Amino acid sequence: MRFRTALISIALVAASVSASAQSDLLGKFKDQMGSSGSGSALGENLGFKMPAIGSSTMGNAAGVLQYCVKNNYLGGDAASVKDKLMAKITGQKQQETGFASGAKGLLKGGDGKTLNLKMLSSKVKEKACDYVLKNASSLV
Repeated sequence: MRFRTALISIALVAASVSASAQSDLLGKFKDQMGSSGSGSALGENLGFKMPAIGSSTMGNAAGVLQYCVKNNYLGGDAASVKDKLMAKITGQKQQETGFASGAKGLLKGGDGKTLNLKMLSSKVKEKACDYVLKNASSLV
């Protein structure tokens, strides 16, 4: 909850300040959040870590890829990667439940972290979708 509240606060404040001030705010946000938790850094200037994607979260990653393609944040081979992941998880109830969450824009990591893509700006959604695609590609 602290993470979501901080993101919303950053978004509201960032909308009313200059680009250089936004950069400073993101740096401060990064310092506040620290570097705890696993998962790859989404981007140096975003200041937070993404949920870890692995074999236990293949279904969710496939669902997020579907969300990203459907909402035009990804194209190209994203649908192919999603289909390959789906072939691996079909019939596994837990993975299929993860897919349903992912298709709604909820990225759930094997590390217990969750990120609601709907709460992010379009630019950050694109980066998050790229992150999922890159990590999901390594699972197929």
